[in-house]
Amino acid sequence: MNITELNPTRVWKNFYSLTQIPRPSKKEGKAVLFLEKFGKGLGLETIKDELGNIIIRKPATPGMENRRGIILQAHIDMVPQKNSDNPHNFETDPIIPRIVDEWVYATGTTLGADNGMGVAVAMAVLEAKDLVHGPVEILITIDEETGMTGARGLKAGLLSGDILINLDSEDEGELYVGCAGGMDATATFRYKNEAVPAGYVGMKLNITGMKGGHSGMDIVLGRGNANKTLVRILLPLIKEAKAKIASFEGGSLRNAIPREAFATIAVPAKKVKIARRLVNKHYKEIVNELAAQESNIKITLEECKTPSKAIDASTALKAVLAIYACPNGVERMSDAMEGLVETSNNLAIVKSGAGKIEVKCLMRSSVDSAKEMLASTLSSAFELAGAEVKLTGGYPGWKPNMDSAILTIMKSVYKKLYGKEPAVKAIHAGLECGILGGTYSNWDMISCGPTIKSPHSPDERVNIKTVEKWWNYVVEILKTAPVKK
Repeated sequence: MNITELNPTRVWKNFYSLTQIPRPSKKEGKAVLFLEKFGKGLGLETIKDELGNIIIRKPATPGMENRRGIILQAHIDMVPQKNSDNPHNFETDPIIPRIVDEWVYATGTTLGADNGMGVAVAMAVLEAKDLVHGPVEILITIDEETGMTGARGLKAGLLSGDILINLDSEDEGELYVGCAGGMDATATFRYKNEAVPAGYVGMKLNITGMKGGHSGMDIVLGRGNANKTLVRILLPLIKEAKAKIASFEGGSLRNAIPREAFATIAVPAKKVKIARRLVNKHYKEIVNELAAQESNIKITLEECKTPSKAIDASTALKAVLAIYACPNGVERMSDAMEGLVETSNNLAIVKSGAGKIEVKCLMRSSVDSAKEMLASTLSSAFELAGAEVKLTGGYPGWKPNMDSAILTIMKSVYKKLYGKEPAVKAIHAGLECGILGGTYSNWDMISCGPTIKSPHSPDERVNIKTVEKWWNYVVEILKTAPVKK
């Protein structure tokens, strides 16, 4: 069965079209042109701003002209994640969706349901001729996943509606009214190459099979971090097996928990048995510690060609120690909302090469001062080890408004359709609402979506039944938009 045959077909056919257009963050130009052509093809006012954000306006249906304007908002880019042995090229190859029981997955890659499902629903609203609604605007932003560039650069005055429904949350039956802010940290060590002495054996340390996931929503699950695991093993290899590090790398995106990490090392031939014993010892400990969350971890140490050069021993040790000391995971749970993470850090990327070691993190918090405190803690660990630290890309959180008019309506509509009230929550992730609300302070904002599991990982999947429930819900909300004051 093809996903275009799933209900509602008007949503799934649009989503399928998006899967066929490569759109990784910062490389989503073809998808932007596709949306621009789509809007103009419907005869609707279509604007592409200087960044590539798309705005499409659809007039109210007869009798609904007195309703407040609703903006349906989503982002066009997707997180490009795959396993290291997968040849998929996210810049050229289409995503291959597949149906497994009640879910739609991709084939060995991220699916792009985050946030392709939101874009598909917005497209379906635009082309539908059987819906009842007031003035509708569609706002599709670029580069949400790696910097929220589109939201940051959106200019005031382009949109006339004053209710924004963000289509980028991932649990059907839940309404999100707040989100965490974020900040990037990059620590850089400079190193010199030194010759690997005679009598050393080359070895490759491989850490694979971890689940990874969204660095905000999944951080509370306690999954393994491949970068942390890497330095946990490298440190005893340096100290006890006298290993030299030629190169190491792990993770690929700030907003994805790293699933794989690798290091090429050189060990004295007489220390190879010790090295293998150390790796096996830590492998058993890690498997035991993470048994409840990680069932497919693989840690191997293989002989390889002996590298001729290695990172100078002093810098290698300092970098490993600093990464070891770097905060990772949940720092504090929220006092305001049960079960919500307040502050966290994702030790996302480590990579050596060209004379430098870079460590990249993404910090999140719903409390700005806690985010700043975490940034200082992280910076201290790396600066004490001799690294240069840069803090960039900070963005605000979104403060909940429990007196929101659209929240009241959306709770009522959900109960009417499904016999129960939706849960009202905040999310430990960076929705664009916080940034957009800074430019359009008059907006009444809320976020909703279908059920999507394991976003930002090759296990990403969207629940088929919830897409239909969500579509029917959005249609009913548009029909019951409040009257202009």
